Amino acid sequence: MSDLPRKAVTRTAKLAALPLGFAGRATWGLGKRIVGESAEIVGRELQQRTADQLFKVLGELKGGAMKFGQALSVFESALPEEVAGPYRAALTKLQEAAPPMPTRTVHAVLEERLGADWRALFEEFEDKPAAAASIGQVHRAVWHDGREVAVKVQYPGAGEALLSDLGQLSRFARLLGPLIPGMDIKPLITELRDRVSEELDYGLEAQAQQAHAEEFAQDPDVLVPAVIHQCEQVLVTEWIDGVPLAEVIADGTQEQRDRAGQLLARFLFSGPARTGLLHADPHPGNFRLLPGGPDGAEDWRLGVLDFGTVDRLPGGLPEPIGASLRMTLDGEAEAVYDMLRAEGFVKETVDLDPDAVLDYLLPIIEPAQADEFTFTRGWMRSQAARVADIRSPAYQLGKRLNLPPSYLLIHRVTLSTIGVLCQLGATVRLRDELEEWLPGFVTAMEDEEAAAEV
Repeated sequence: MSDLPRKAVTRTAKLAALPLGFAGRATWGLGKRIVGESAEIVGRELQQRTADQLFKVLGELKGGAMKFGQALSVFESALPEEVAGPYRAALTKLQEAAPPMPTRTVHAVLEERLGADWRALFEEFEDKPAAAASIGQVHRAVWHDGREVAVKVQYPGAGEALLSDLGQLSRFARLLGPLIPGMDIKPLITELRDRVSEELDYGLEAQAQQAHAEEFAQDPDVLVPAVIHQCEQVLVTEWIDGVPLAEVIADGTQEQRDRAGQLLARFLFSGPARTGLLHADPHPGNFRLLPGGPDGAEDWRLGVLDFGTVDRLPGGLPEPIGASLRMTLDGEAEAVYDMLRAEGFVKETVDLDPDAVLDYLLPIIEPAQADEFTFTRGWMRSQAARVADIRSPAYQLGKRLNLPPSYLLIHRVTLSTIGVLCQLGATVRLRDELEEWLPGFVTAMEDEEAAAEV
């Protein structure tokens, strides 16, 4: 019934061709060097040709190939402009669309999961998908009570395709590494593989989405569509219209960019504090910009979709994140170092210079130093270059730091969100969000002083 397993041989062949293409281009590059062309020019051309092939293949497939492409797409801001420019459109397309599955397959899944009379549940059902992603696609419909709904249908065999694709990609992760400066590809693929079972479980997704929908029900800034019905392989939620964030990135006004960026940062930090859950798939395809608030306000709101991957944080984001960030801003090198060691970022067998660690961290938290900060692709590229140059002290120190498993997803979500903010080119008052929502960032004494001023 499924296209994904039936086309497994084709999928495998396409993915297997990637390293062969990389090797062929390396030989081509060597030939160029022999005839005297600049190493820098040849390197850029190799990177661009490799990226062209990679994203063309990932864009043609669903499953883990597309999942990986979407996760990687938010980091395109780190690429040199002359490399990123030519294929940015193809890369960002991964955030919004994928080839749809046949209508007969959709109907078969709905009949199996909702019953032979599944059409009675809907007043209308559009066979053409409104959106297609890595493991499922969304159809617009009208529920039997008249509500407009989004019907998410999982591709049969999606789990096998996810694991197969990610397994293949991990085998040549080393070759993909140079595509995104400073980005370690293999842990990203490993983490995507580890979360396959969660991603496929629409019951868990429904719980996470409904928890957010209830918490943000009257929120003037964030809208999460409520869950209407859920069963295996099918999830029905309220429909929301809006401008996809990919469109805002492509040609939105500066006002839209700034508002989207501010709300994205607000959602990142407020979500865990308010729900105990962290939305862990922050690529632009999962967000919409909607006009007006619930009280008719003119400001834009942020619509949030797809809760298939979440990090469960019952106490909100870990307090050491806020405390160490505050101490870094205050220049307390020894205290920061002690906290990083206590949390496992510095292993007991490793001895580092606290001042060097502080220097390594300061540029990363630069956006929190100012009242407002403009995220740009240029800034992102400079940060990536700082940690990617094997000759730099930052690179050497970064290799000796450790990322504890409990912080892995938080780290990726934070970096991904920063990547999206840079794609937006948004000016954001990040410090406001940190002070409001990040445990440990504001000290107890500062809390008392703020209360006294009020």
